[in-house]
Amino acid sequence: MVLLITAGGYVLLAHRARRLNPARGWSAKRTMSFLTGLVLLAAGVLPPLAPVAHHDFRAHMAQHLLIGMYAPLALVLAAPVTLALRTLPPSRGRQLSTLLRSRTSRFLGHPLVALLLTVGSLVLLYFTPLYGVFMTHPTAHFLLHAHFLASGCLFAHVIAGKDPAPQRLEVRARLVCLGFAIAGHAVISQLIYGGFWTDIPAPVVQVQGGAEIMYYGGDIAELLLAAALVASWRPAPRPRRRSAGTLADGTVGMTPLGPS
Repeated sequence: MVLLITAGGYVLLAHRARRLNPARGWSAKRTMSFLTGLVLLAAGVLPPLAPVAHHDFRAHMAQHLLIGMYAPLALVLAAPVTLALRTLPPSRGRQLSTLLRSRTSRFLGHPLVALLLTVGSLVLLYFTPLYGVFMTHPTAHFLLHAHFLASGCLFAHVIAGKDPAPQRLEVRARLVCLGFAIAGHAVISQLIYGGFWTDIPAPVVQVQGGAEIMYYGGDIAELLLAAALVASWRPAPRPRRRSAGTLADGTVGMTPLGPS
């Protein structure tokens, strides 16, 4: 029900944006991206996958990818904050803009913080007893899903987001940050597969299957994120080279006639 309400709210705001500014409108691709993200999120939190994830590590890892990587990318590319800024009343828009410029937003929007929340939390989850705790307590399991979704959206926004941000690193720096995330996921999945220092109360076949899902499924998600980043790359225009007869102030110099 929450997902349906969210989908309806986005569609209504998109319609309002087109009505308020017909010339500018709102991209149908962004609307489809948001709806796709909600479908992926629903696949992760609803049956048949959700009940199995409580006792099968492979299903849990599929949940992790859907909720924490694939759905966030589609949701972030839909630019929901930009849509809200275009359609909210001016007073609400100013409040949202103030929130986006706050110290908290600047802190959470830093790539290193986003990287720590996405990759670092996996270390705590799978290499400490936390995984067993989350699987046995429904409330804790819900909070884990909320963390996956929030941290995934934050990282996707930092790397390839379309919405305004208090700070945005250049594309090369964001690609480096994404490279660290890819390496981190690869190392964690390999350690899980080999059973090194992990604390996952599940049969070996499930643990290894989940590690494979994390390794290959994570690579695909991160390649899609890299593609979204590169697609938005607009190289800075090169300064025009002055011709030989152009002076510093932009005027054309006169070449003297006759012998020098």
